Amino acid sequence: MPHDPAAFLGAWRLVAWRIDYPDGGATHPFGPDAHGYIVYAPGVMTASIARAGRPVFGLANARAADPAAKAGAFDGYFHYAGPWSVDGDHVVHHVTMALNPDMAGTDQRRLARFDGHSGLVLSAPEAMRDGRIRDHVLAWQRV
Repeated sequence: MPHDPAAFLGAWRLVAWRIDYPDGGATHPFGPDAHGYIVYAPGVMTASIARAGRPVFGLANARAADPAAKAGAFDGYFHYAGPWSVDGDHVVHHVTMALNPDMAGTDQRRLARFDGHSGLVLSAPEAMRDGRIRDHVLAWQRV
């Protein structure tokens, strides 16, 4: 049964981001205490996830940070935004801007499952370099 787009509207707080591997293993790419939000408004969405405890630059202007510190900040943060749509049991994020510039212009298709009245689980397969598929599973709680 297709999802009603209205069910997505609002702000959601990250509960967990897990990657499941074909051998049964799992990892948490930003650690088990990562935090983030995904917000769905009519016609546009935004998602941000950060590793907990990221070091601060200690500078008034982040652009003045050294390249290694900037790379570390990039490695511990994920963000994209753009229009969105519902396609059956999937939500599709039509990315127009992202921290990773290679994501701009892509469609990020997520299998969506509502868990009760206040939970949302989004999942998506990803091909690894060896051709095997791993699954990203993100659990969200309505704010």
